[in-house]
Amino acid sequence: MSLKVYVDRLSQPSRALLIFCKLNGIEFEEVPIDLSKGQHKSPEFEEVNPMKQVPAIAHGTFVLFESHAILRYLASAFPGVADHWYPTDLQKRAKIESVLDWHHSNLRRGSVGYIFNTILAPAFGLPTNPQAAAEGKKLLSASLATIDTFWLQKDGSFLNGNSQPSLADLSLVCEIMQLEFLDEKDRDSILSPHKNVLKWIDDVKSALAPHFDEIHATLFKVKEMFEKKRSAGASS
Repeated sequence: MSLKVYVDRLSQPSRALLIFCKLNGIEFEEVPIDLSKGQHKSPEFEEVNPMKQVPAIAHGTFVLFESHAILRYLASAFPGVADHWYPTDLQKRAKIESVLDWHHSNLRRGSVGYIFNTILAPAFGLPTNPQAAAEGKKLLSASLATIDTFWLQKDGSFLNGNSQPSLADLSLVCEIMQLEFLDEKDRDSILSPHKNVLKWIDDVKSALAPHFDEIHATLFKVKEMFEKKRSAGASS
């Protein structure tokens, strides 16, 4: 069955999905959905995902949305996927599930709340919520501290003390990469207290090479645009 992947490369879960497919040799057709142009609200895309969010997939006649569900499905549906991504061992798999469940209500909520209300909303002419930004930053910092002291363990380079990356490592690192939108001083102030997290990010990047840098190229182009805007604003 052919696999269509509906994504916007500025979307964290979209990037995680693309990297996963490329790393595991899964053949797919990338269907770009530009969120900034409202393409996720089109009737055509609504037929794929009534929730009007990316990513989504169509595998033959089977349609699925929600990023973690998609990753779990692909890891199970394609026999060439290495076991470390989503182990057949139920206890190891359950530990990965626990990180993925924690991610949505902690790291992602903090990251989205802070970055949207400080960088993305102004860039698209949308109103900001300073209180939501402050709450998001607080939750983001607390989430990074939890990764640093709990999810990362001494007996392995990756989450849950694993020796190889899992779906959880992929999803969480791509989320943290959203911090690249911030100015360097702000980003460093958030990440620098968490030395284990910084090392883990480097380990995951190395494990996902060369596709990690390839897929994140779009993010860095937009980052450059934001930096130019900030410089112009400071000058004026």
